[in-house]
This record gives sequence, structure tokens and C-alpha cells, in this order.
Amino acid sequence: MSFADRSLKCSDCGADFIFTASEQEFFAGKGYTNDPKRCQLCRATRKARNSNSSGYAQPRRQMYPATCAQCGQATELPFEPRNGRPVYCRECYGKVKPSTSRY
Repeated sequence: MSFADRSLKCSDCGADFIFTASEQEFFAGKGYTNDPKRCQLCRATRKARNSNSSGYAQPRRQMYPATCAQCGQATELPFEPRNGRPVYCRECYGKVKPSTSRY
């Protein structure tokens, strides 16, 4: 299949950009069927805005304050504790949790 440079319009900034033959070949090799929507600058800006150190956008998880049922130490949990259910700090949970070995 032969590829030729094509002019596309960026969906973010509206500028025209060239979708080169080598980029088209790369896209085809990866199995991509759609043309890019954004120019190089808008792609880089969007990637930088949506990424963190690991490369993926991850919102900060809400944490809830609690007191460990075993040692009384203040801790934070990724879920809201329910009344009547014991919660443990990281150290105590490792001691109390049941073994989950299936082998």
C-alpha cells in the first residue's frame, strides 16, 4: 500500500497539519484505522496535561480517617468505615488478615 502526505485540520486549535506518509505507515502497522485528530503541539499539550509521573492520569483517591481496632493508631482508609466493623492500620491488617493462599 502506498502512502502520500495529507493535510488535516486539528480538532483543538483548528490549524492545518501534515499527516506524513511515514506517520501513515506507522499507524497502519499498529492497526490504527482512524487519522489523528490533533496536531503534534496539541497532542503533546494534551498528553502533558493528562499525565503524571507514571504516564497515566489518576485522580487522588479520597481517603477517610479511622482508628485501628487493634493498636489504636490513627490511619486513613480508601473506603468509608462502617459502624460495628473493625478497621486496621497497615501493620495490624497484615497480622490479622486470613491467609488467601489457594495452593
